[in-house]
Amino acid sequence: MKHNLYPKLAWTGIRKNSRLYLPYILTCIGMVMMFYIVSFLSSSEYLASCKGGKDMQMILELGCGVIGFFAAIFLFYTNSFLMRRRKKEFGLYNILGMGKWNIARVLLWETFMIAVISIVVGSVGGILLSKVAELCMINILGAEALFFMRVDTASIGNTVILFSIIFVLILLNALRQLHFANPIELLHSENTGERPPRANWIFAILGAGILGGAYYLAVTLENPLEVIMLFFVAVIMVIVATYLLFIAGSVTICKALQKNKKYYYRTNHFVSVSSMVYRMKRNGAGLASICILCTMVLVMVSSTVCLYVGKEESMRERYPRDINLRAGYKEVNAISDKEIKTIQGIVAETLSEYQRTEENRMDYLRMETAAIEKDGVFRTEDPGVYGSGAGKVWQIYLIPLEDYNRLMGENEELSGREVLLYTTRKSYKKEKIFLGGHEPFTVKKNVDFVDDGEATMTIVPSMFIMVKDFDGIVEEFGKLVNYAGDSACAVQWIYAFDLAADDEEQVEIHDKIKKKVLDYLKELTDEDSAKKVGITSISFEGAAKERETFYALFGGLFFLGILLGIVFVFAAVLIMYYKQISEGYEDQARFEIMQKVGMTKSEIRKSVNSQVITVFFLPLVAAGMHLSFAFPMVQKCLLLFGLVDVKLLVLVTLICFLVFAILYVLAYRVTSHSYYSIVSGGRES
Repeated sequence: MKHNLYPKLAWTGIRKNSRLYLPYILTCIGMVMMFYIVSFLSSSEYLASCKGGKDMQMILELGCGVIGFFAAIFLFYTNSFLMRRRKKEFGLYNILGMGKWNIARVLLWETFMIAVISIVVGSVGGILLSKVAELCMINILGAEALFFMRVDTASIGNTVILFSIIFVLILLNALRQLHFANPIELLHSENTGERPPRANWIFAILGAGILGGAYYLAVTLENPLEVIMLFFVAVIMVIVATYLLFIAGSVTICKALQKNKKYYYRTNHFVSVSSMVYRMKRNGAGLASICILCTMVLVMVSSTVCLYVGKEESMRERYPRDINLRAGYKEVNAISDKEIKTIQGIVAETLSEYQRTEENRMDYLRMETAAIEKDGVFRTEDPGVYGSGAGKVWQIYLIPLEDYNRLMGENEELSGREVLLYTTRKSYKKEKIFLGGHEPFTVKKNVDFVDDGEATMTIVPSMFIMVKDFDGIVEEFGKLVNYAGDSACAVQWIYAFDLAADDEEQVEIHDKIKKKVLDYLKELTDEDSAKKVGITSISFEGAAKERETFYALFGGLFFLGILLGIVFVFAAVLIMYYKQISEGYEDQARFEIMQKVGMTKSEIRKSVNSQVITVFFLPLVAAGMHLSFAFPMVQKCLLLFGLVDVKLLVLVTLICFLVFAILYVLAYRVTSHSYYSIVSGGRES
């Protein structure tokens, strides 16, 4: 054979099967573009030089891995549809005298052509769109845009290497299928049906049980730490249950419809149901894949959009004041009024230099410790705090009653061991609090409290206990030890306030206060090296100083969520399209026979609509159910980012679902038209 015969056969095969290959090639191009863009942004030197850019690039580096991994799995999956359709053609080549080695060379050329087209066009498209993506990221960061094009050779190299490996693996898989198939199997592969799975009711009941368990976890877990630990367990349970229910349940539904004579023996139902029942195992798996992709898109897009929209509110949850100072002491007796007044004087002096005054001042003492709770008893020395009992961990803060009244403008009174209680992330409904085996506290009532934002960044729930005799109680609990035998308690002085100044001035004031305070503490220590300074640790935080990092994190998550959402939407649409195409070719002969015996084009369309509507809207309905039950778990996960606005999350989730449903309907219209044009011979009546 001539050497140029194989590339001609390969190109002819691609061109003649353009209905199958064009979406596949476009998908490959899209995946290459997406990977290059994310790789380019994660290594952009200008983006890294922007405030918060490096934090954003950390998120994008994670996105590179996700897109690369998903591209490999998804391209393998879609290529299986192509191989199923082309096997008949390869079988014919084999019957006409071409050996498997010759067919393998055709496959080699096909894969090579698709790889070259995909990588070249995708890389060029990625280079052209990378600047647009970079401008979007710079806009999110609020930096100044530079209008010049840059081509990242390292990103191009990574893209070429990754997708070359993927296409080589796809080729090897195709050659494996060719090697183990005989010519007769290849000729009839297109018409090979799948037997309905046995024990459908067992699988259906098992799937329903697993799904019920996942839903139960999602709606009953309260502790965000437990949510994080069990989130992926619940996700795996939902995936397994979805496949079981779609595979077993779809067959069961079809058989039930066949038994319903009034429904089954109608023109628009008879053909669709009878043809579906023999392919529902494969059909169910495809529909389950569509459902899972839909759920991933909805959860990911709604959560990242909500985080980005509510980023300022989340940042204020973490940094409730513009300037935040936190000083630590080993014990309550180490607190020095002189040190506190000196630091307050440094703050006042610095503010006067800028002609500014502090507003919404927050000034209070507290003792903090971590403990594990069981039946109302809190233990600090239990090793379960750092191990198997992590789901019961609480961060506990003791606050002087007088500080609480001053901060909140209240006039509460307590007697003896009575306390006021405020909790975050999780409620505490018991009347008694036993801490470290000491005499219990009695909860007088639950109140509100505004802390310094530290509780927002912890993944465990926090408990604020307002006590009357702070000094005595702190001394009492100062002997508590942790699992290592060290002191489990720390005493802190919190000092924070707002400033009526822009971000740049706030950062300047923050840095100057920090320098002066640290210099003062250093001088205090140097005066007498034997003297133990009361303050053992001190930290400074500024809302304006941290805003760039906060916005970069949420902006990166938002950008990556939208990008991955687009990828998963395309994946779901392509799976839907290929299912319609492959099943259309399988049903074509059946509908030709039905037309010969009198079935009209209108009746064919009704039958097609009956089949597609019956089956292809199930993933959307199931994804909506998954999203509804996942909502409490997603909401608790977002609490860890400081997002407490549940109404915003509900609104964004509903909007995302409605937009996605519209896109899904459009995809259904396109794919059902392709199916109809195949089974009807492409001719309209």
